[in-house]
Amino acid sequence: MGAKRQVKVNLQALAIGYLAESIGKQTLGSVWKFTGYLGAARQGKNVVFHIQEFN
Repeated sequence: MGAKRQVKVNLQALAIGYLAESIGKQTLGSVWKFTGYLGAARQGKNVVFHIQEFN
């Protein structure tokens, strides 16, 4: 395996239902770990991170 690397990226994210409500109640600047998957945006030009869980 190769060396460990740190990567920073900005991308659009999507959360639905209770996840969206829970994320909206979190303090700005706090640290979270998200689990989900990457999918194509509707126009197919960008990538969207679909949030399935966070803690």
